Amino acid sequence: MALGLGSRVFDDVLPVFVAEHFGDALWACMIYFGFRTCYTYKKISFSLWCSLAFCFAIEGSQLYQAGWIIYLRETTLGALVLGKGFLTADLVRYTVGAAIAALLDLAWPWRKRS
Repeated sequence: MALGLGSRVFDDVLPVFVAEHFGDALWACMIYFGFRTCYTYKKISFSLWCSLAFCFAIEGSQLYQAGWIIYLRETTLGALVLGKGFLTADLVRYTVGAAIAALLDLAWPWRKRS
């Protein structure tokens, strides 16, 4: 979470590519590991697909523009969780972030293999 927030706070000192893309990818990593923590007994692919579905649903919800949800999105927590506006590029960033998290999970040296 610190890396993701840092990519937003320090975007003026980071390389442009990092500032533009890493925050969303790291958010998807966090969501992946959240599912992985809750469903440790499930396969890695389960957490990957759940995290992608969650991230895509949040991004899709940004197309909904009712007054109450716009108000929530204007708060700091609401903006971090719900985002502000739909971007197709975010779907790519989420996919890359979740895939990298799953690959790291697979490569973890002391992970119990079945």
